[in-house]
Amino acid sequence: MPLHANSLTFSLAPEVTRTPVRYRNRYGIEIAADLYVATDLDESVPHPAIVIGPPYGGVKEQGPGVYGNELARRGFVAVAFDPSYNGESGGQPRHVSSPDIFAEDFSAGVDYLGTLPYVDRELIGAIGICGSGGFALNAAQVDPRIKAVATSAMYDISRVTRNGWRDSQSDEERRAGLEGIATQRWADVDAGEPALTPVFPHDFKPESLDPVTAEFHEYYVTDRGHHPRSVGGFTVTSMLSHINLGALAHLQDIAPRPILLITGENAHSRYFSDTVYEQAAEPKELVVVPGARHIDLYDRTDLIPFDKLESFFTENLAPVASTDRVPSHART
Repeated sequence: MPLHANSLTFSLAPEVTRTPVRYRNRYGIEIAADLYVATDLDESVPHPAIVIGPPYGGVKEQGPGVYGNELARRGFVAVAFDPSYNGESGGQPRHVSSPDIFAEDFSAGVDYLGTLPYVDRELIGAIGICGSGGFALNAAQVDPRIKAVATSAMYDISRVTRNGWRDSQSDEERRAGLEGIATQRWADVDAGEPALTPVFPHDFKPESLDPVTAEFHEYYVTDRGHHPRSVGGFTVTSMLSHINLGALAHLQDIAPRPILLITGENAHSRYFSDTVYEQAAEPKELVVVPGARHIDLYDRTDLIPFDKLESFFTENLAPVASTDRVPSHART
């Protein structure tokens, strides 16, 4: 049976409450998100909170909800969002991809969490899954309100767009790609709407696909992770922003705030996490999950190291005693 648009791809824990929320980023785009809290959360005291972004092409009802559900069970306030132009979030034209705006969406999540009287504004972290891993790091580079950042099965979308898979693209190939996008812009002008990169098909046919694409389709096309708002395609001309502006150029600026990088032993994307780990300043940690593939870190709760995520955020989102601080619950 086809999944209803308002359905989750996982089971909500009975001790967790999920509430749809809306707020705007600094570009004025309305962000659609789900707030996850423990049903018995004591709202009279401030709590640590986490903003969670989806895999590239994914929506909040998939991986972010899996993480939000589990972290809420462990006492965190969590908000899982749809990126601008995608899912239920606003923005026209649909399915634009922007490294700047997608990073801003994390900061907008921090803005929202900071309005909740039971969230401590000094104790907010971020998790980026797959492509959102790069965007979460981009946000943390310039937003010191993100006190700790974790990535899971990280993809650096801008890096692969500019340099090709495993940095295999030559300068000549890059220039040819720009010529192709320029041609597509004229086609978009003439058509009156932008063309999309390939979207997810209706049927899972792994025998006709390369291994990486087959793995993504195993999640997004089958009942395992399919959601009607997760279409997979982005406007072709979105690639220009990634090529020109999307580099993780300031990783060192995240320090002394901590970075946790989670990847799978068998993840095709592992090299992204390895590279960031090499380039980032301390404190940083790389966790390699034995036997895990890339997509397994979207939803396999038996493989996702939630104990590690809990300890990482508990340690790094711990209250600092100070007579100068005003508790969040005292704000009006």
